[in-house]
Amino acid sequence: MKTRVVIVGGGTAGWLTAGIIASQHSLKKTPTQETEVILVESPDVKNLGVGEGTWPTMRDTLRKIGISERTFLACCDASFKQASKFVGWSCGQSEHYYHPFTAPSGYGGVSMAEHWSASPNEFDFESWACAQGTICEKNLAPKIPQMPEYAFSLNYGYHLNAGKFVKILNQHCVENLGVKYIQGHVEHVLSAKNGDITAIALTNGEQIEGDLFIDCSGFAAILIGKHYQIPFKSKRDVLFNDTALALQVGYASEDAPIASCTIATAQESGWIWDIALQNRRGIGHVFSSDFTSVERAEEALLNYVKNDPLLASQPLTPRTIKFNPGHRETFWHKNCVAIGVSAGFVEPLEATALVLIEKSAEWISQQLPRERGAMSVLAKRFNTLTLQRWHEIVDFLKLHYILSNRKDSEYWREHQQVNSIPESLQEALTLWRTQAPGIYETNQRSELFSSASKQYVLYGMGFNMEQKQLGGHGNNEAALIKRLRNETLHTTEKLLSGLPTNRQFLSKVLEKNKIGKL
Repeated sequence: MKTRVVIVGGGTAGWLTAGIIASQHSLKKTPTQETEVILVESPDVKNLGVGEGTWPTMRDTLRKIGISERTFLACCDASFKQASKFVGWSCGQSEHYYHPFTAPSGYGGVSMAEHWSASPNEFDFESWACAQGTICEKNLAPKIPQMPEYAFSLNYGYHLNAGKFVKILNQHCVENLGVKYIQGHVEHVLSAKNGDITAIALTNGEQIEGDLFIDCSGFAAILIGKHYQIPFKSKRDVLFNDTALALQVGYASEDAPIASCTIATAQESGWIWDIALQNRRGIGHVFSSDFTSVERAEEALLNYVKNDPLLASQPLTPRTIKFNPGHRETFWHKNCVAIGVSAGFVEPLEATALVLIEKSAEWISQQLPRERGAMSVLAKRFNTLTLQRWHEIVDFLKLHYILSNRKDSEYWREHQQVNSIPESLQEALTLWRTQAPGIYETNQRSELFSSASKQYVLYGMGFNMEQKQLGGHGNNEAALIKRLRNETLHTTEKLLSGLPTNRQFLSKVLEKNKIGKL
């Protein structure tokens, strides 16, 4: 008897989940496999389409599910993302810092952060300990075209066209991984006496039975919300932003540079994201409706576009997305588990949406229950882990705001009030005032944000650590720091002279392989 996994909802969450599970339990590759994956999607529901930035985890995801990187780059208008660049977050001027995907030199062996903090120098922390921000400033690719797919000189993720990403995932899952695709509207849910879902009934009368149901139905939350009534826990008291205005803007010329990072530019009551693809940029303003109006936010967004000479001049009408930042109190209930927006949603700062989908689907795929009793145990563990990850996301996003020195608006002043800062983050800041975030703080197997990420944000925002005398290792450690610093300088110079720009890389690879686009 086969285990049937029924995914309700398509979009990025549904198709990524289907691909991750089916690639490990594919009936098409292994006919004797005991898992069947079915995806049910309403033809009238549009993809949210704002999750266009990924983490480096996406490289492994694409490789594992069997999608060629060249095909992905071509079909999804994709480009490379090596970092997030934060502009105006510290003082509200043109100052900036980078949160790169490559860890500081010597990470895990020696604390470059503490040595940088204890020694006044002319470099910001990121460029002192890592080459990647300097590479991003030049719009360079993370590797050369001769490298194998998914290999790199610098760690990277992607910027992608979300709509086209869904199309390529759909095609690959159905044609190559054996996922059964059904279009239809869910009319109601059929339940067993123990409260489990036995089947979903479609408006055309078809009933789809299953053993495990995965809710990827987005804001509708058809199973976890409407059917099971699992409460939603709002985080608006911590993360104030609840509205986004989104645009897609073409380049002024075909040879315009393609940025190697997501740019987040702070505004009076929010911030503007800027994601560069091959043929356009996705630009949007996320803000709090408690502190500004849609009209004022739209004016700031359109001025941002108007003042960029690299963007084409064209009529623009932003799409408005309203959301309540937060997550479900429980994510796996009975034989139903929520992934994606149905589980929770917050502003796209640090691009956590897709990575949480990847991590959740991977966990379920690895731990796929074969028996109902085991499912209850796994559900409890999944809920504990996922709740921990949501707490981590909320704390890390809030960190960007509370470190700011901006006092120019009520929005920024309120973010720094103690009553809006989670106790767990307050405790972490107390610790970090005396020592830099280190690898022993958290469980690296389950954490989303490494101590390296926390270092980049803390010291990029000018966080002051209590000065202390570094010692205990004598001249050996000093020599090691000097060597690592010299290696960073050498690596930076070598990469600056050897790497192509993003546009040069993409043009060469895609032309060489003659891959068409969707």
